[in-house]
Amino acid sequence: QVQLVESGGGLVQAGGSLRLSCAASGRTFTNYAMGWFRQAPGKEREFVGHISRIPIRTYYADSVKGRFTISRDDAKNTLYLQMNSLKPEDTAVYSCAAGRLPKSSVDEYDFWGQGTQVTVSS
Repeated sequence: QVQLVESGGGLVQAGGSLRLSCAASGRTFTNYAMGWFRQAPGKEREFVGHISRIPIRTYYADSVKGRFTISRDDAKNTLYLQMNSLKPEDTAVYSCAAGRLPKSSVDEYDFWGQGTQVTVSS
């Protein structure tokens, strides 16, 4: 089992920035690829981006490319999501997930955090 706990969400104005963290415990963090997903009210869970194990590679959804950056600190067992130039349409609950391979489908991930709310005001 891998336990994941997100933090860093909150209320921010459009154009602002937030950094989300995802702290992992349990099995070896370095064994897992990590993904970020989000879910807005009344919508399906949406892929945001993922990061592989070493050697590190990242991949982003078109909607966040150039604005969001995913990184991981394996020494701290922590995943990050730096979000810049936020837009009201970025408002959602953001969740991190751990899986064997970096994929964009929710079905490819085995462990999930509870999520953290991000609200972007216009």
